[in-house]
Amino acid sequence: MTPRRGLSIMVWSCGPGEAEQAATPFVVAQAAALDGLEVEMLFSARSVHWLLAAEGATPIGFGPQRRPVSDYLRDCADAGVTIRACGQAMAALALDERALAPQCRGAGGTLAFVEHAQDPAWACLVF
Repeated sequence: MTPRRGLSIMVWSCGPGEAEQAATPFVVAQAAALDGLEVEMLFSARSVHWLLAAEGATPIGFGPQRRPVSDYLRDCADAGVTIRACGQAMAALALDERALAPQCRGAGGTLAFVEHAQDPAWACLVF
């Protein structure tokens, strides 16, 4: 069995209306990175909303654990997680890469996600 070396996470189902669910992919990504895995997150569809610098103060999660999305982005980036926005989603929502939070490495990542899905050394999760 090939040991896991990476985790690729696609986030697409938790846009602006699902702030309670939006923290979970960040928590999983950070935990995997801290466990020594290479971690990449791809935000697609309405979930690219969470990568906008203007949304940094918006709290996500639920209960007393709610924190600003900028905290989750910072924590993941500090743990070494690569964060990208889907280019098609950005175009569909008429968003410019300059609007992204500094922790986001820009648009792209779909091809890498598909390649990771075929690589036995990578696990893939979709939120």
